[in-house]
This record gives sequence, structure tokens and C-alpha cells, in this order.
Amino acid sequence: MSDSDHFPADHASIRRDSDILWTAAESEAATGGTSSHPFAATGVAIDTRDLVPGDLFVALKGARDGHDFVPEAFAKGASAALVVRRIEGGSCLLVDDTQAALERLGAAARDRARAFRIGVTGSVGKTSVKELVASILHASGPAHHSVKSYNNHWGVPLTLARMPAATQRAVFELGMSAAGEIRVLGAQIRPHCAIVTRIAPAHLEFFDGIAGIAAAKAEIFEALGLEGIALVPGSDVDEFGDFLAGKAAAHGAAGKWRFGMSAGAEGRLLSFATIGPGESAGEAEILGTRVQFRLPIEGTHWGVNAVIALLAGAAAGIPAKEGAEALSTHFRPPEGRGARFELQSPSGKNFTLIDDSYNANPVSMAAALVGLSQHPGRKIAALGEMRELGPAAGSLHSGLAAGLTDIDLVFLAGGSVWDDLWASLSPVKRGARAGNAAALIPAIETKLESGDHLLVKGSNASGMRSIVTHFRTPSYRGGSGE
Repeated sequence: MSDSDHFPADHASIRRDSDILWTAAESEAATGGTSSHPFAATGVAIDTRDLVPGDLFVALKGARDGHDFVPEAFAKGASAALVVRRIEGGSCLLVDDTQAALERLGAAARDRARAFRIGVTGSVGKTSVKELVASILHASGPAHHSVKSYNNHWGVPLTLARMPAATQRAVFELGMSAAGEIRVLGAQIRPHCAIVTRIAPAHLEFFDGIAGIAAAKAEIFEALGLEGIALVPGSDVDEFGDFLAGKAAAHGAAGKWRFGMSAGAEGRLLSFATIGPGESAGEAEILGTRVQFRLPIEGTHWGVNAVIALLAGAAAGIPAKEGAEALSTHFRPPEGRGARFELQSPSGKNFTLIDDSYNANPVSMAAALVGLSQHPGRKIAALGEMRELGPAAGSLHSGLAAGLTDIDLVFLAGGSVWDDLWASLSPVKRGARAGNAAALIPAIETKLESGDHLLVKGSNASGMRSIVTHFRTPSYRGGSGE
């Protein structure tokens, strides 16, 4: 499969430079702002590092004030800047509040496109499911999707604002760290299909318990119209499945489709297994239709994720067989979520790197360890802290011990949350422990042998990506030089 076979993955490639996304007049009407000069924008950006010529640059105020970067945006070819004060060097769209204006721009894009919109949230797998759904949508006509994990208070309206008028179907990711946030984001998207992938103790620091997380995720159903379809896990997948279905029904969802492995689910995984290095095959029943599919990734959880995506495609009017073909042909795993790389060290040792470094919580960590345990050869786990778990952090980290039974070597990055787990490991399993991810690299390099499978996983803030970046440099044969 060539790069051209895969759906667009980043901002620069989601539209052609010749496509006009926003004119000055359209932007004024959407935001209530006033333009200093006419302009025609072919994209929208909030970060000068991602900006491409023709973008409308939105100067948001966060840790740093985006207005400080407007001159750089103009120098890089921005068609205009959405600002609260005039800045010399290019056309300015003046508004009272840039965040509110971005949200109004997103709402205008949503209303003019009239696309079938899918919203995805959940504690586990929302980015992976979003990417799977996107591969199905893009194979069936003009489509749009959130890039990376643009799922917060600026990521959702930015994704909406970037949506071309000709879009027929779109999928958006919704994230949260507190109650009420999904409600706000859902109201911006107004999904026709709302998905909760699974409930897990992620962001537990900000909730009284996991039931509070379930209630907060269920806020997505409040934005469904009376003809909306809710996709919720079956009880075999999640103990909160019935709770989520009840919440969907309470908010008037016309359809409540379950996914899982039990008979009676609208989306049922019949089988899913690894068929080769980095490749799996599965069979599913989607609304009564049996289909087979392949994915260029390993891990049992990907089978259920694929079923969710096929159900979402069916909700958007895409037959299950077409969806399965799209998954088999177009999907590629998102960065940091299970992709594997065959590498050779400078000393000639061949090993496999499994990059699952983007994020982690107890459920996804356990699933990754199960996947690692199924590989041949020595199995090595380099694990970073799981963040935002609150008072239960120590016990949730030590609870991973059961998943390390068949793992040969363990490397841990982080603080005292690992104390109990480290103490429980037999001396032969202790690879090394360090306060930060980068400090583990020399120890991992020293102990690597040919035939090893090395899993790298942790919360994004734990910095485990630095380990992946090190091993994927040109000094390691097969590395990308990223």
C-alpha cells in the first residue's frame, strides 16, 4: 500500500492549496468580526509550526499569547490573522475574543457542510477508533476528520473550522479531563452518531470514581438529535454498557447499537487473530451482515475497535462490506499507538520495536502487555507512568504485575508510583528503573538481543516518546531519522 492509498493524515494534506475554505466576507459573517483587508484562506491554523501558506492564523491565548506569533505567521504566508488587536504585516480579522470566534467559525462550517457527523469519546481507544472510522469515511466520498488528538476546547472547533463545505461525512474526537467538557464539545459538533468506546480509570484524579467518568463520557448523548444513533459497549466489553445505553435512551437516541463479542450485539466480533508480523485478520457481524477484514497491526483490542468503526460506517450509510474493504486497504495505525518497526542496532542485533508511547491508562496498558506476551522471543516492556490517576495511582500501577508474568525484562520510568511493582518483580525481570524515560535508553541498549520485542508505552507526559525517537534514528538500521 502506497502513501497515496491512505487517507490524509495531517493539516497540510487535508486540502489542496487551490481550495478556498474561508473568504473575508464569510469569516466576518461567521465570527462577527471585521477584516482590515480582503483575503481568501485555504486552511486554518493556531500554531505557526504547523502553518502552511494560505492559512488563516487564529491567535489564541493560552500558556503563550498567539498574538506574539502573528508576525511569524504572516512571514510564513498566512492569508490573514484572527486577532483582538490590529497587527501590521497582513490582513487582520478583528474580533472581541479569538477562542469564541474560532468556535463560531466552526459552527458556521458545521452548518454549511451539512455532513453526517460522528463523535467519538471514551477512556480507551477513542483516537484509534476515530482513525479507523476516518479510513472508512474517506474511502466513500468527501470526508473530514480530527488530526492527531485534536479533541479539546480548541481542537474540536479548529477541526470544525477546517471542514470543507463539500464534506459528506466527518468524524470528530472528544476528550475531557473534567465533568461538563464533553457536553460543551458535543454541542459544538451536534453528532448524528455518538460513540463511547469504553470506560476506564483515566483522569481519575479529577473524579470521585470511575462511575463519575462514565457519567461524564455519557454527556455526548445529550447532543444527539431524535434521529441520532448511539454506539455503546456491550456488557461483555464494559461493565458500564447498560448505564451508557440507558443514558442514550434518556436523551432520545433513536438507535442504541451495542458492540462486543456476545450474541445479540448489533456489531459483533466473531474472530480476530494475528496472521503475521504486524498484521491481523478478523471476522465480524454488522447489523446481520458478515464481513472479513484485515488490519496492519496486532492486539486483540483492535478487533473490537474495528467493529465499532464498521458500525459507525453503517450509521453513516456505508455498507459493512464496503467498510471492511476500506479498513483492509486504507487504514494505518496512528503514531504511537501500536505500530511496529523492525530495527537493527549498530552492533548488528535485530529486534522489533512496538511504539505504543502516545498514551496509557490501566486498561490500555494491560491490553498492550497481553499483546506483547504473545510474541516469540524475549519480551521487553519499557513503561512510563500513567498520569492523572489521583490517590489510587500507586495501586493501579502495582496492579499491572499480573500482566508482566510472561514478560522477560521490565524497564520503568517515573517516580514512587512504581515502588510496589518494582519490589514485586523477580531480580531477573528487573531491567532498569529511572526517574525519566531518556535515562532508560542506555540500559535498554545494553540489554537488547536479537529476536527481542520491545514495547514502549506510557502516558504522553511521561516522555516515553523519547525512547522511540532514539531507536528510530538512522544509527539504527530501519530507523526513520525522525
